[in-house]
Amino acid sequence: MKITLQEELPFISGLLAGTDEAGRGPLAGNVVAAAVILDPANSIDGLDDSKKLSEKKRQLLAEEIKQKALAWSVVSISPQQIDEMNILQASLFAMKTAAEDLEVRPDHVFVDGNKTLVDCFCDNTAIIKGDSRVAEISAASILAKVERDAQMLALHIKYPEYGFDKHKGYPTKVHREILNEIGPCPEHRRSYAPVRDAVNNTVHMR
Repeated sequence: MKITLQEELPFISGLLAGTDEAGRGPLAGNVVAAAVILDPANSIDGLDDSKKLSEKKRQLLAEEIKQKALAWSVVSISPQQIDEMNILQASLFAMKTAAEDLEVRPDHVFVDGNKTLVDCFCDNTAIIKGDSRVAEISAASILAKVERDAQMLALHIKYPEYGFDKHKGYPTKVHREILNEIGPCPEHRRSYAPVRDAVNNTVHMR
């Protein structure tokens, strides 16, 4: 059964938020982070790591989270910012900003992974695999994943030749073959090796 933050960490009191990101691995598109404060009096069944849920289930849960949570926020960091900051720092910055953007101010933030947020407005704790262990982080992972997938579908309309609707920017065989054939679009992350290699390949072919 999904545990709550209060059950896992009884020594921490006050209003608790969870934050998570989606999109660290893809070669293109934003990295998206979300933060959520759940309402203990308005439970949501089926929360889990977004990667373990079907697309339809994620979308249904995302709507329920937005309706029932005490507060939620979603933040996007562009490929250009990722290239400037590196993906780890961009992900942490996105999660920190998402927590800061909550309309209700939490007393403590729980972060998915093994890194805490630097200069956060309140105390925060990293929880490894928190997206499958802690309901608040699971909810954040779902919002982040649903938002990022929607963004990649929008990019597919703008750049249909890359197939973003299928691979969502991840480095699949098909995606890398397309990259090497026609080169990157403005939404590709130039700091990622496969994109750099594709730039070199297309330059040499001209």
